[in-house]
Amino acid sequence: MAGFGHVGRAFLSLLLEKADTLRSRYGLDFRIRAIVKSDGGLLSRSGVSPDRFRALATAPLSNQSGWRPGLTVKDALEGKRKGVFVECTPSNIRTGEPGLGHIRAALRTGWQVVTANKGPFVVDFKGLRRLARVHRLDLRFSAAAAAALPTLDVGIHSLAGSDVHSIEGILNGTSNYILTRMGEGTPYKDALKEAQSKGIAEHDPSLDVKGWDTAVKLLLIAGSVLELELTLADIRVKGITGIRPEIIRKARQEGKSLKLIGRIDRQGDRWRAEVSPAALDSTHPLFGVSGTNKGITFETDTMGSVTVTGGKSDPRGAAAALLKDIIHVFRG
Repeated sequence: MAGFGHVGRAFLSLLLEKADTLRSRYGLDFRIRAIVKSDGGLLSRSGVSPDRFRALATAPLSNQSGWRPGLTVKDALEGKRKGVFVECTPSNIRTGEPGLGHIRAALRTGWQVVTANKGPFVVDFKGLRRLARVHRLDLRFSAAAAAALPTLDVGIHSLAGSDVHSIEGILNGTSNYILTRMGEGTPYKDALKEAQSKGIAEHDPSLDVKGWDTAVKLLLIAGSVLELELTLADIRVKGITGIRPEIIRKARQEGKSLKLIGRIDRQGDRWRAEVSPAALDSTHPLFGVSGTNKGITFETDTMGSVTVTGGKSDPRGAAAALLKDIIHVFRG
């Protein structure tokens, strides 16, 4: 595993919590080969068993036996036995690094990959998927595409055989929480501080509130479900930073709810993608999605309108999506 912040620690704790279930239901008995951070890492060629996971998740790694200053992902990937590489370093949507290099190295050396990191796919979505196909490996990233909300599972598997005509989603829990609280009368700055104090929003929430996190998730969903090769430059993006309280009050007076919506639909023979605030009326399937919840609606030719809502917007939800992807890797 590369990266050991909130998501990485939540993932390790989840492996411990679910160890018996994973063994009895799926026949999976996990060992941790390595955990790599920017300043080094923990390495065990024979694998760390679940009985040590709790200590790893709660104490500094540098205090653990097996700690190696300067350990790199390349070092950790060496060896004859291959498994799953879990990439959850911070997302960088400009360069994709360091996750982009990590994922490329893992695929080239025979490791299956699951990741919560959006950045690498913004930079090289097509190339990474091609690299996985060439090496006949899995590359799964549902944790990067709205985490616990099963956007890719529904779009790829549940709607197989249907033509998807449009996709609309509330894909960012931070923005949805802020808009919900503003609708209850809380000023924007106070709602943002609440989100940060609850661990919902990052210290720098700009990607969330300016709409870019939603745009990135829309890009991943469109590429996976619709096979579209979009870039961020193809998506018109407007966030919630300029939303005035009176706009939200007016929407509520009209029986509507203001949401930050990522949308992609067909306009003639072209696809249009955008992120912007929208006032939804009470008949819209995403009208009641409040707080940190998310939601997505697919309009199809044969299955009609299909909507999924919920999905925890916290490290545990992202960790659960990583675990789900690993289970599917081994089922495959």
